[in-house]
Amino acid sequence: MPASRSLAVRLMPLGVLAVILAISLGPFMPYIVRRLGNVSLHAPNWALWADVPLVIHMHVYAALTALVIGTIILLRPKGRGFHKALGWTWVIAMGITAVSSLFITGNNGNHWSFIHLLSGWTIIGLPMAIYAIRNRKVETHRRAMTGMFVGGLIVAGALTFIPGRLMFETFFG
Repeated sequence: MPASRSLAVRLMPLGVLAVILAISLGPFMPYIVRRLGNVSLHAPNWALWADVPLVIHMHVYAALTALVIGTIILLRPKGRGFHKALGWTWVIAMGITAVSSLFITGNNGNHWSFIHLLSGWTIIGLPMAIYAIRNRKVETHRRAMTGMFVGGLIVAGALTFIPGRLMFETFFG
């Protein structure tokens, strides 16, 4: 990244992502505010997970694996053997997370929701990012992988904590 780029310019994609997130949550705000008034701090209610389909368990475990591995990858030096090994593991975990999400539709009347757009983006973006690095397009690879980590994992994961969804109910409901 050129040294001449200011911090504001480098952080602009995060600002755009925050605006998109705020706009997408807008219609749900009355419900969220109403539900947040009933939040109580307690131990997680793991009993809710007893009747959850296997695909949701697989999705969550893969997403948590991708979160841990992705964080390690972001903090470590790039381009070495350890990065490559962890990278392939992260790609597999993200692929499982994205594909399994296509079978999770109960929150939207058994239809896909706007969150599934992030899954589609990840399913298409993972092979493209691999293609980029194999063709020595390091910056394209870096942007794609960082975008999938932030958008496809962090943002989608944060949206699972909307009141009424399983993760919210487990920890706050």
